[in-house]
Amino acid sequence: MSGIFNSSIGRKFAMALSAFFLMIFLVMHVSINFTSVFSEELFNELSHFMGTNPVVQGLMQPILIFGVIFHFVMGFILEAKNKASRNVKYAKNEASGNSSWVSRNMLLTGLVVLAFLGIHFYDFWVHEMTVKYVNGDMSGLIDPNNAESGYRYYEELREKFVSPVRVGIYVVAFVLLALHLLHGFNSAFQSVGANNKYTKSLKGFSKVYAIGIPALFIFIAVYHHFTH
Repeated sequence: MSGIFNSSIGRKFAMALSAFFLMIFLVMHVSINFTSVFSEELFNELSHFMGTNPVVQGLMQPILIFGVIFHFVMGFILEAKNKASRNVKYAKNEASGNSSWVSRNMLLTGLVVLAFLGIHFYDFWVHEMTVKYVNGDMSGLIDPNNAESGYRYYEELREKFVSPVRVGIYVVAFVLLALHLLHGFNSAFQSVGANNKYTKSLKGFSKVYAIGIPALFIFIAVYHHFTH
């Protein structure tokens, strides 16, 4: 295992696997959140299930947190290794002519997305952990003493998107996530050796994914802001 992480190919492969894992999570996450656009009841039921299911909470959630940390730490390591390997200094930097802005600034877009994740975790995950494990309320109800009050998840989601400033932060973060994914998706497939006859199809799919998933997240935030 240590040999894998000591090699450039091994680190890139590990980075790619963590990227695929997070991409699958994004599909699941946006699918659940999108139900809030057309069904309050379904969103509440799904949110309550995900928030109280022992497998999700005890197994999948820790794996997800580890995956996020691993992906960003590995990104920093790869960037540091790449910089250290550039022994030749050029009098004139021609990077803009050899690569796209996105590929040259993956660390920057990643840092912005990481900062956004901090806000997102504070908005939802920290709140959930406080309600369930600090306050001891696992009911998911608006009023834990009133079974008829209904689940709280839908109203809490909508409340987060009242502020235009917060919605703006979400929009900017997801635009940068789209840019990050546009390069990262193709890089991940290349790292696992999927640069063959399917490359053209994979590039087409990656563009649809990289633009479509963030666009759905943006739509959800904007929708709840204007319909609150």
